[in-house]
Amino acid sequence: MDTNTKIYIAGHRGMVGSAVWRVLEKKGYTNLVGKTSKELDLKDQVAVVAFLEKEKPAVVIDAAARVGGILANNDFPYQFLMENMQIQNNLIDSSLKAGIEKFIFLGSSCIYPKFAPQPLKEEYLLTDSLEPTNEWYALAKITGVKACQAIRKQFNKDYVSLMPTNLYGHFDNFDLQTSHVLPAMIRKFHEAKENNNSDVVLWGSGTPMREFLFVDDMAEAVVYALENELPEYLYNVGSGKDITIKELAETIQKVTGHQGQIVWDAEKPDGTPRKLMDVSKMKDIGWQYSTELKEGIEQTYAWFLENIENFKEVKM
Repeated sequence: MDTNTKIYIAGHRGMVGSAVWRVLEKKGYTNLVGKTSKELDLKDQVAVVAFLEKEKPAVVIDAAARVGGILANNDFPYQFLMENMQIQNNLIDSSLKAGIEKFIFLGSSCIYPKFAPQPLKEEYLLTDSLEPTNEWYALAKITGVKACQAIRKQFNKDYVSLMPTNLYGHFDNFDLQTSHVLPAMIRKFHEAKENNNSDVVLWGSGTPMREFLFVDDMAEAVVYALENELPEYLYNVGSGKDITIKELAETIQKVTGHQGQIVWDAEKPDGTPRKLMDVSKMKDIGWQYSTELKEGIEQTYAWFLENIENFKEVKM
């Protein structure tokens, strides 16, 4: 693909969108378009239609979404369902109407059924019920996947969906109330180190297994989908490897230099025992991850330290 190709990245300030922007710039792409939510409200259909008709990008990458943890999903189910559908439907439909040939839709592994066999394969989509705590967000994302599939089928356009595993990296959320497990641990271990290597208390037994992918690797997968025409409508993106939460904690402890004890609060819930994605489809067409977990955590911790003044003090 020509490096002067005009590419619009929706959600370019988020963790994934900013990584895609960064990787594209590194590869020499010069015609990147991004709008903040103040400049363009993606929930406003008229505004999105007008924007895409005026800009006429060759490619749209949808990394925009209303996101939040279990609590937010549970408390605001309607907003998580409706706002995510509004954002993606406006982008997908307006792209189709504007004659945009290539669209890359980014989702989440939560689209798969709660009790689907491990590792999760693309064909498990819609085979059983979803995890109740985030079904509203998952349902919205499933409709996006299906809309892109329908456009492929009916209009023969290159609209593809990529479903990432647990992502982490630069511009992650390190708020202890709302962050995911990996960034939360980085912050906990760092603050415990600063606090005379006090003990770090973690939830559960440490036995559940999780898969993680450095966000710049996810961005590389997006660029791979940009530069190639992928033969199928849906692809999982991950490392294809998982580790226990205990191993994750010990790795982060080592990277941060924390010298205290790790205390597991077994009274707290563990969550799903295992969540691993089958990434063989991406591998078969020529893409796989490159950043090992320890290296990715080191880069993420370095970014955290550089931006530490932006995070509020949290009492241990």
